[in-house]
Amino acid sequence: MNIALLRPEVQQFIKEFEGDVSQLAFKGSPWEEIPLKELIQQIESYTKCKDKLPTWYNCHNIIYPPKLHIEQTSSEITALYKASIVKGKGLADITGGFGVDSYFFSEKFTTVHHFEENDYLSEIAAHNFKQLEKTNVSFFATDGIEGIRNQKYDVIYADPSRRHASKGKVFFLSDCEPNLVDHQEFLLELCEILLVKTSPMLDISMGLNELKNVSEIHIIAVNNEVKELLWILSKSISEEILIKTINFSKTEKEEFQFYFDSENREHYETPLTYLYEPNAAIMKAGGFSKICDAFPVYKLAQHSHLFTSDALIDFPGRVFKITSVIPYQKSEMKNFAKSKANVSTRNFPETVAQIKKKWNINDGGNKYLFFTTLQNGDKVVLDTEKL
Repeated sequence: MNIALLRPEVQQFIKEFEGDVSQLAFKGSPWEEIPLKELIQQIESYTKCKDKLPTWYNCHNIIYPPKLHIEQTSSEITALYKASIVKGKGLADITGGFGVDSYFFSEKFTTVHHFEENDYLSEIAAHNFKQLEKTNVSFFATDGIEGIRNQKYDVIYADPSRRHASKGKVFFLSDCEPNLVDHQEFLLELCEILLVKTSPMLDISMGLNELKNVSEIHIIAVNNEVKELLWILSKSISEEILIKTINFSKTEKEEFQFYFDSENREHYETPLTYLYEPNAAIMKAGGFSKICDAFPVYKLAQHSHLFTSDALIDFPGRVFKITSVIPYQKSEMKNFAKSKANVSTRNFPETVAQIKKKWNINDGGNKYLFFTTLQNGDKVVLDTEKL
């Protein structure tokens, strides 16, 4: 760690820099003992923390890692949530990284052990925690799997990273480091709860094939974008797996839960007064099949994942008022030529791009058009207004 970065004039420069950092490439670093690459790293990562990690952004003398680590780390809102679903006296974070999750775990646990085999990340995390006045976290610059041997914890937390990039969206936990598939039995011998964070790209069914003793899966979305999946594993085998979905927005938190593979009822109806689109966390969880059990709504079709009702209800997702139901026919679609609308498709043979080009529809405006197929096979356009 370059302690020259902590000098007041350097810290001021980093925090007050405005404009394109590429400008520095021509001017060079103002300080001989601070390489240009390192200075740019601090500026870029500091800027990225403004909204994602305000606790670090607003603290003095923080040292930042390359911006890729900031992009990949948990946000404060998801880290806070993780800390709220586990409890105990001792926790081990075996993939400590920049330390965001460890920080919030430390507010719930008496002691936290932060393991990070990257010496630089471990060093700056330890430094930053001193600035943040966290004294109950110990730092170990070593492999987490090896570091916890002969230890006992209430909770072990792991955020495995993919060992190599894949062009496709399918990947397996066994492709990640550490390989939790091979080590899960060993880890569960050392703790009561094993909490695993994975990318939203991981298919839930595939995860369940690889992980044993899963009792709960939490799907976390922020502003309707799924950010991470949390898997709770325990020593005992659960008869039912609880799925919890959470969508954080600026003003509220939408929550919905159900049991995986439990029976559900689906009642179908033609479009009524209101249209409901489940939030991204529910869609990721496959929870749309449980909506009719939880809310007084009807499904438009088996594969549409859109719901309708005559009475307006509080719903975990987007809500629209249906102004008209239009048959998908050339004679009807001419009315939309050169108009502005927000176009969506559900269970429809054409893509959004194809529809906009075919019927000359421009993005924007207050009109929301849903192109979908009803249970009887009719293709329709739902002309709606967002509530």
